[in-house]
Amino acid sequence: MTKAQSPLSILLAEDSPVNQSIALHMLKKLGYGAKIANNGLEALEAQERHPFDLVLMDIQMPEMDGIEATRIIRERWPQGPAIIVVTSLDLESYRERCLSAGADDIIAKPIRKDELHEAIERNMHERSQGMDEIGAVPA
Repeated sequence: MTKAQSPLSILLAEDSPVNQSIALHMLKKLGYGAKIANNGLEALEAQERHPFDLVLMDIQMPEMDGIEATRIIRERWPQGPAIIVVTSLDLESYRERCLSAGADDIIAKPIRKDELHEAIERNMHERSQGMDEIGAVPA
C-alpha cells in the first residue's frame, strides 16, 4: 500500500511540540497527514478509537513510554498498525528492546525525510505483503 493507492492513517506518538511540528512537516511533504498522541497512553486511546495503519512512536514520553505502548498495541492488536520507533537514543542499544516489544522498524532522530519515506514505504509494503499471504485462499 503506497500513498498513491490509498492514504495512510498515521499516528505520531511524540511528546515534544517541536518534534511534532518537524515530523508533521516532513509527512506533509511526503503526501501524508497524521494525528498526534502526546504520550503512550494517548497512543493507546487513539488506536482504540481509530485503527491506524502506521504509528511513528517516540521512546521517551511521559505517562507511558513508547516501548511499553508498542508492547500493549501488539498484544491488543496483533495484526494492527506497523510501528516505526523514532528515537534520539542510541539505536543499537534500543533496537532489540524495540523489536522485542513488537516494533517493525526503528529510525534515528533527527529525522531525515528520505529515511522516513524509506521506512514508511518498506514497512507498509511488508505489511501489505503479509496481509496478502494471510488473506490468500488456497487453490
